[in-house]
Amino acid sequence: MDSRARTAAVVCAGFCAFLTLFAPQPLLPALAAALGVTAAAVSLVVTASTVGVALAAPLAGIIADRLGRKRVIVPAAFLLALPTVAAATSNSLGQLIFWRFWQGVFTPGIFVATIAYINEEWETGAGAAVASYVTGTVLGGFCGRMVAAVVAAHSSWRWAFVVLGVLNALGGLAIWIGLPRGRRFLRARRGSPALRPMLSHLRNPRLLATYAVAFCVMFTLLAAFTYVNFYLAARPFRLGTQALALLFVVYLVGAVVTPFAGRMIDRLGHRAALIIAFCAGVLGISATLVRSLPMVMAGLAVCCTGVFIANAAGSSYVGVVAREARAAAVGLYVTFYYVGGSFGSAVPGRFWSRGGWPACVALIAAVQVLTILLALVFWRGPEARSRLLRPGAQQAAHQHQLT
Repeated sequence: MDSRARTAAVVCAGFCAFLTLFAPQPLLPALAAALGVTAAAVSLVVTASTVGVALAAPLAGIIADRLGRKRVIVPAAFLLALPTVAAATSNSLGQLIFWRFWQGVFTPGIFVATIAYINEEWETGAGAAVASYVTGTVLGGFCGRMVAAVVAAHSSWRWAFVVLGVLNALGGLAIWIGLPRGRRFLRARRGSPALRPMLSHLRNPRLLATYAVAFCVMFTLLAAFTYVNFYLAARPFRLGTQALALLFVVYLVGAVVTPFAGRMIDRLGHRAALIIAFCAGVLGISATLVRSLPMVMAGLAVCCTGVFIANAAGSSYVGVVAREARAAAVGLYVTFYYVGGSFGSAVPGRFWSRGGWPACVALIAAVQVLTILLALVFWRGPEARSRLLRPGAQQAAHQHQLT
């Protein structure tokens, strides 16, 4: 029961973290019309939050290593509600971007500390636990987009932010009540330099390659799910705001598949899981070029499921490779992840303006292939080739690396 309670709490943490982060995506065409800006300009509403996450993630890791995991997760969840509600008062694109940036700043306190908490508190099955957390992020991302679109369609985009802020506050309360205090946390020494662990992580070739993987993984997700809204809002699809929200039903496929992916990571290894996931992702994003809405939905479902599996593999691999200051290591992972997201929501704008959706698809597929090559070259060692080990032996190898 204690294990189930912990798992439920980390799922709730993932849900809260992703509830607001990408909620404006189905609103982008409507926001562009309401604020009188271009598609490239309104995409900064998404970019601002990912930039905030990238900048704040290393600091969140340092604080979590000093104060403890729960002491960071719970305040971050409550603070996240404040700029979310404040975004409803925005009267210009600049103001909306400002509040979206602060949403991103408060988000890493949940991301970074929760993954570090899992790697410390789970004696076995950390891969499955991380996959459960990722499932929570999938559900949060889906519900945030759906809530934003439905509320905006029946009221206004301002009320959408108010409702999301209230839900974030309620989620913070649930985490505070349900998340057990960490029993294996070792506080970082007060006198130790904050940047030394990060520099050590950046000198580790496998960690550095994993951070590059993180960049590519989030790049593909943001590129696909930002510009596909404009693709489907135009001819021949002509989908409205509420219909665009239904596009993110494909996230539920990821919610179903990702827990099984955790078992695949524990049995086959991180490298095999990522390669399988992104080979499927290339096929999925290519399928969206067929001008049929069911085919586009199916292709996006395969693509985003591949991203979720790859993220579970990458984030859990950090906990295996990093031998000290794991929250700082995860913080760097999150930084690279969201720097990739920032590029993924901005760079494809140039491809969109010159070649439309086909050009964006070509870019996304190329980045996915690059990610596979990174895993093939750098993710080597027993923990990356765990298919050679029996499950029990693999868990022993994981525990050896973690201790």
